[in-house]
Amino acid sequence: MKLRRVVPAVVSLLLFTGASVRLLAGPDTPKQFDQKLFQELHWRLIGPFRGGRVLAVTGVRGQPETYYFGAVDGGVWKTNDGGRTWKPIFDSEPIASIGAIAVAPSNPNVVYVGSGEGLARPDLSVGDGVYKSTDAGTLD
Repeated sequence: MKLRRVVPAVVSLLLFTGASVRLLAGPDTPKQFDQKLFQELHWRLIGPFRGGRVLAVTGVRGQPETYYFGAVDGGVWKTNDGGRTWKPIFDSEPIASIGAIAVAPSNPNVVYVGSGEGLARPDLSVGDGVYKSTDAGTLD
């Protein structure tokens, strides 16, 4: 019975001591690196070329390079090459607001897309239901 009361006190003491040592040690010095190592690197947008927030992202089990994402007001996009290129696959539908995406675990060709946002905001984009693709979102 007494052992149970001692253990929390010992743990608290160890945590306090560790924190005190860390505070007294002072700030870490920033790591220095040679600027020449990174001079040829430049930021660039590799796509997809769309704007806005993203609420829904999913991958496909057994297909490590296939992903879908749904933009709040930009439809559904798909990549088969790990994100190197993206294609819009929902442009022919009457709604662009996407709030959820799921790939059926039993069949990677079955993709469910929930339209609309679940946030109560003034700029909320409403949906009109759930969509289902049985061909992995293949475009006609």
